[in-house]
Amino acid sequence: MNFRRYQLHFILAFLVIGVFACVYLAFGYVPARASLLYGPPARSLSLSNRIEYSTRLLSHGDLLKTPYIPNGIEQSFQVEEGESVLSIADRLEGSNLIANAQAFYDYLVYTGLDLSVQSGNYTLSPALSIIDIARTLQDATPKDITLTILAGWRMEEIAASLPTSGLDISPEEFLAAAQTPPQVLDFVPVSASIEGFFLPDSYILPRSTTTNELLDIIARNFVLHITDDMRAGFAAQGLDVYQAVTLASLVERESIKEEEQSLIASVFINRLNIGMTLGSDPTIQYALGYDPIEQTWWTNPLSLADLQFDSPYNTYIYAGLPPGPIASPSLESLQAVAFPMASDFYFFQASCDNPGFHNFSVTFEEHIANGCP
Repeated sequence: MNFRRYQLHFILAFLVIGVFACVYLAFGYVPARASLLYGPPARSLSLSNRIEYSTRLLSHGDLLKTPYIPNGIEQSFQVEEGESVLSIADRLEGSNLIANAQAFYDYLVYTGLDLSVQSGNYTLSPALSIIDIARTLQDATPKDITLTILAGWRMEEIAASLPTSGLDISPEEFLAAAQTPPQVLDFVPVSASIEGFFLPDSYILPRSTTTNELLDIIARNFVLHITDDMRAGFAAQGLDVYQAVTLASLVERESIKEEEQSLIASVFINRLNIGMTLGSDPTIQYALGYDPIEQTWWTNPLSLADLQFDSPYNTYIYAGLPPGPIASPSLESLQAVAFPMASDFYFFQASCDNPGFHNFSVTFEEHIANGCP
């Protein structure tokens, strides 16, 4: 009897120890181990769910931290508005971005990241781990931004577009840095800014792009588009690159229709060849600067007093080219200067009958006759 009693006590003690061991594993070791490996569980989880999802995570082993395809290529992945985490997990696995949808789902629920997945378009890769992808889906903000520079903008207008571009560059910082040309623009005078060398384009840039990096990227894009043929064309007109960009900026601001640019360029070149003033309104607009009443950098119309504004940029008063570019010319305007249409015209003015077009003339008398009634 005593033996049986001791045997029973032993069995009971063993069972109690086993129960305590299970309780320890469930309430102590497993959650602690999961927390150590994957961070603390979401506060929104109940105790039973913490234990459940801690156990699930540990059962997945290294799956959560190991990339599915280490050398996998990037692909676009769209998370729809209101899409469930289960659906996202299944589609990630179906797209071969992750190895196990259940492991992805378990990690999101355990951490609480399932509650903050953002809809949007992502660039993902199977070279990322499940944990990396889960964290990436918390912010749909694109890593890259698109900065669009329009033809005819002066530097201040480009600067004004920066606060809404996604770049962390202030207008003041940009304008200050633009006073020093990047080395790649070796044809820009040392004392000049890089006004005119912001080739109109849409630039796709990392959000982390710095001011100097931005200026270097834009400068290199300009150099890339100025071909040897264009340089030869500039030289044929008696212009170096800086002078050609200066003239092209006038063509850009004077023209509305692209098909007229080479003819407008020929008028200016004809005037330069005989020492005649260029008489270009945009050069005065540039000299006048910002008009706080009209809230524009390009005052229009100009008054008689404006035409007498004393500035080296006033091409009504001073012959030859202005000191530098007045805006960012398009590639088409630059090509118009390199390869102008041959003409005998010295004058042009806006057409009265065809908006956007101009009437061209050889003599001043013809020019006056072309005026609107």
